[in-house]
Amino acid sequence: MADQVVDCEFQALRNRFKHNAELLLHGNSLGTDIDNTPEDEDKKEKPLPRFNRHAVFWILASGTLTYYVDFFGVIKEDVHIKSWWFNIGLILLAICLALALFCILFLEWFCGMRDYDREYPAIAPITTAAFIAASGSFNIALWPVWSFFTPVILFTQFMGVVMFISLLG
Repeated sequence: MADQVVDCEFQALRNRFKHNAELLLHGNSLGTDIDNTPEDEDKKEKPLPRFNRHAVFWILASGTLTYYVDFFGVIKEDVHIKSWWFNIGLILLAICLALALFCILFLEWFCGMRDYDREYPAIAPITTAAFIAASGSFNIALWPVWSFFTPVILFTQFMGVVMFISLLG
């Protein structure tokens, strides 16, 4: 008798978790969305301003750093750069840029696909892994030139480029 009560309670608990999991996966089928308030809808509709102090700071810092450390001159002419690691970094960065252009230009603009993560779920992890490997390769390649300043310089350059791209679109 006690086993039947335990089995019945276990079955009820299992059904409740199964129902909650279905609601999480497929959305609320009743059409009532408790979490949405008018304030949340206003936040979704109103885009953030493109020009903000944060973006301007990183762009100016990147430009200033590029000028004072003669970034492009060092990249072109310094013999202390480990060229093998630098070339690996360039290849990995090209893979990142190719995947980003594929997503933005082809999938979003040409095909009109806004949610390409659902169709191509592997793009984001591959791009992330390639970028992390590229940044590691660039740090190894440029370490003989700038020593422990290398990660700071490369991170500032990265943030400047990201903020500049965010201003464009």
